[in-house]
Amino acid sequence: MSVEIQEGYDKAFDNVLRLRIMSILMVNIRYEFNSFKSLLQVTDGNLASHLKHLEHAEFLRVEKSFAGRKPLTSYLATEKGRKAFQAYLQFLEQLIYLNKVY
Repeated sequence: MSVEIQEGYDKAFDNVLRLRIMSILMVNIRYEFNSFKSLLQVTDGNLASHLKHLEHAEFLRVEKSFAGRKPLTSYLATEKGRKAFQAYLQFLEQLIYLNKVY
C-alpha cells in the first residue's frame, strides 16, 4: 500500500539541476559559477536560470568579487536553503520508506 506525504516537499528541488546545485552547496561553503558550469556540464544560460530560481526562493545568495581584474561570481547556501534542502531529503527518505513493498 502506498502512502502519500507532502511535508518537506518543495517544488524548487523537483528539477534535477537545482537538486544538484543545492547538493554541491550543502558540502561547500561557496561555489563559483564557472566551477558549477564545468562540474554540471551545462550552458551559461541554463545554469544562470536555475541559480536565479534558487536565489529568488532565498535558498542561496550571490557574492561578486574580483581576482585581479577578473570578475568572480560565487554562490552560498542560505540558512533557509539549507533547512529547505534537509527537509526535502527527509521527504524523499520518507517517501521511499513508506512506499516500500515488503
